[in-house]
Amino acid sequence: MPRLARSVSQRGFTLIELMIVVGIISILAAVAMPAYTDYVRRGSLTEAFSQLADYRVKLEQFYQDNRRYGTDACADGNAAPSWNGFAPTGAKNFTYSCGLSAAGQGYTVTATGKTGTSSVGHVYTINHSNLQTTTTFKGAAVTGKNCWLVKSTSCS
Repeated sequence: MPRLARSVSQRGFTLIELMIVVGIISILAAVAMPAYTDYVRRGSLTEAFSQLADYRVKLEQFYQDNRRYGTDACADGNAAPSWNGFAPTGAKNFTYSCGLSAAGQGYTVTATGKTGTSSVGHVYTINHSNLQTTTTFKGAAVTGKNCWLVKSTSCS
């Protein structure tokens, strides 16, 4: 007796179905990766904002005690406070520096994004008048922005 041929149903995916899935995943990844990278970058900026605000408070306290900022507040002077090294513990994304102005009656503290981090290309400052400025945002020079930019090149 001859065997009757049975129709065997194939299981699995066709090449076309797999190509469609790969295409959809590629499109989603092309949209998601830049959004995620920007999200991580914005998250790293808060380190600079909190440290700059903290340094401003410490410098104002120093001024209250000494009636001047002077070299001791921003540099390693003889009477320098312990916090003046401008390298906070645990700083991952930014380096900090301080400069004096107005014959020791003013200062500017600067946070610069470290190379190799998501904050590279960002420079923020604060001064004795509490003027918060962004001088570099996403690697491009910025002028006339008296705020700390986070998402776009406009203060809002």
